Amino acid sequence: MRKKLFLKTLRKVPVEIVKQRTATNKKDFVKATIHCAISPGDALKMLRELQGLSQNDLAQLTGINQSNISAIEHGSRQIGRERAITLAKALHVHPAILLFPYFDMSYVA
Repeated sequence: MRKKLFLKTLRKVPVEIVKQRTATNKKDFVKATIHCAISPGDALKMLRELQGLSQNDLAQLTGINQSNISAIEHGSRQIGRERAITLAKALHVHPAILLFPYFDMSYVA
């Protein structure tokens, strides 16, 4: 029922309006600026806190000791690929967000 209703309302919108809303050019975008560089540990802490998890909660979800999570967040231990994958699954993000939070495309492109 919902799908039919959606399709009926979609058909009423003129094609030109749809093209206007979806048409984008490179010049329409503004380059994002980096306000502060963060470490992988800072990214982990920020994501964990945004989801309302304590270090103990995250430890239970991942099987990684709370002391290791604390050490990663404080920068005294590196996150590593396998830990990043495990933590990313628990936090529902891509592992690259934890491994490279400071990545800027202008260095590559």
